[in-house]
Amino acid sequence: MSCVSHAAWSDLVAELDRWGESGQTVRLWWRDDDAAAPSAQLDRLLALAGGAPLALAVIPADVRPELAVWLDAYPRVAVLQHGWCHANHGGTGKKSEYPAERHPVAVADELDEGRQRLHWLFGARALPVFVPPWNRFAERFASLLLEAGFAALSQMAPRRAPPPAGVAAIDVHLDVVAWQGDRGFVGRGAALGRLVAELRSRRRGSGDPDSPVGLLTHHQLMDGPTEDFVARLDETIAAHPAARWAGMPELMVRR
Repeated sequence: MSCVSHAAWSDLVAELDRWGESGQTVRLWWRDDDAAAPSAQLDRLLALAGGAPLALAVIPADVRPELAVWLDAYPRVAVLQHGWCHANHGGTGKKSEYPAERHPVAVADELDEGRQRLHWLFGARALPVFVPPWNRFAERFASLLLEAGFAALSQMAPRRAPPPAGVAAIDVHLDVVAWQGDRGFVGRGAALGRLVAELRSRRRGSGDPDSPVGLLTHHQLMDGPTEDFVARLDETIAAHPAARWAGMPELMVRR
C-alpha cells in the first residue's frame, strides 16, 4: 500500500459513495492471526465480529483440541493454516518461519503435517489457505504449497512476487497493529488513511476492483482503541450499500 495521509470516517464513506456511483461494490475480508486455544481475547474478537465472516489463522503445532469444539458456536469462522509452530528461523535477518536457507524437505513436512492436523481437528472448516508467520515465505518454496494441497496464500500486500500457478493470492492490506511502536492501535487516522487510499487506488484503475481488501488483526494484542475502530468499521460496512464483508469460502470460489 502506498504512503498515505490520515483520513476520517467521513472520507471512507465518501469513497464508498464513489464506488456506489460507479456501480461497484467493495468486498472486504477479515483475517486474525495467532490463534491456538480458546481465550478471553479470542472470545472478545468473535463478539466484535458479530455476523461478519472471520478467517482465523491457527498455529497447527500449538492448537488445542478444545478450540475446535469452542468454534462450533461460530459457523462463520474459517480456519487457515498459520505456519507450523510460529518459530523464527530467520537468523539475524527479519523474522521468518520460512526463510530461503531452510531445507525444502523440512518445509514440505511442516506444510503437510500442519494441513493434516488442522483437517483432523476442524474438518471442512480448515481451508487450504496458507498464512506464513510474519507474512514472509521464501519464493523458492512456492511449489511446495501446491504439493501440500494449498489453494491460496495469504500475505501482506503488496507482495514481491505472484504465487505459483494454481495458488491464489488472497492478501491483507490493513494491519491495525503499531508493530514499530507500542504494539497498540496504529491510530484511527492512519488506519483510515491506508484503507481509503487502497480503495481510491483501485477505483482509479491501479488495481483489480474485484479483488478483496483484507483487514488484519491480532486478538492477543487488541486494545480498546482497536476494538472501537473495528466496531465502527463493521457498522460502516453494514450501513453502506457499496460495501460488504466476504468470507474466505467465497473468495476461494471467485479467485
